[in-house]
Amino acid sequence: MDAERLREEHESTAGRIASLARQVDALAEQQALTTHDDEHDPEGVTIGFERAQLQGLLAGARRDLDALDRASRRLAEGTYGRCVFCGEAIPDARLEALPAVETCLACSGRRVDPRRVSPA
Repeated sequence: MDAERLREEHESTAGRIASLARQVDALAEQQALTTHDDEHDPEGVTIGFERAQLQGLLAGARRDLDALDRASRRLAEGTYGRCVFCGEAIPDARLEALPAVETCLACSGRRVDPRRVSPA
């Protein structure tokens, strides 16, 4: 079940990345075809703002995909579902809500990059 769920999440996230990348490309094409000064247009958001928003969403989706890849590696190693800090089991409900989660709830507030820490 875990492998199937991670695969589905990976496919969904990859699709989100592709869609956002197309939107960024379309916006760049739109901007290249116009001489309109949208920075002073009171009618709506600027192309720069829209581009920044899309690029932020794209960066977030790429981070999500990286997290899913790490989760898949943990699954292959037999450590999926265990906190990367303390080694305790992560509750099923937390894994269901966040399939790529790396920490138990007790360790979720730690500010250290969990990819650089070995379980206790």
